[in-house]
Amino acid sequence: QVQLVESGGGLVQAGGSLRLSCAASGSIFSINVMGWFRQAPGKQRELVAAITPGGSIKYGDSAKGRFTISRDNAKKTVYLQMNSLKPEDTAVYYCVADKSLAFPVSGWSSWGQGTQVTVSS
Repeated sequence: QVQLVESGGGLVQAGGSLRLSCAASGSIFSINVMGWFRQAPGKQRELVAAITPGGSIKYGDSAKGRFTISRDNAKKTVYLQMNSLKPEDTAVYYCVADKSLAFPVSGWSSWGQGTQVTVSS
């Protein structure tokens, strides 16, 4: 079983930056692709960014040009650097992981508890 623990969320003013981290523990040998989703109140959960062990990256439309995902394969940790934050980025951000070597098409197997990001105007 895999546990994912997010950190780095909080309150920031519009235009500011935050860096989220997610550390995996447990059966980390089964972890390959990692990423971030977010869910704002009243909205569907959406992909923010994902990264494979080989470094292939996929960004959701909302993240392109402002967010950067990275990972430390040895530590099974994934990061999300968020710049130029907007009030519409306010959401709970979830770390995700899967044994797939590519971006999953049928869902992610492991989810963190989520960390709140609030961007004030």
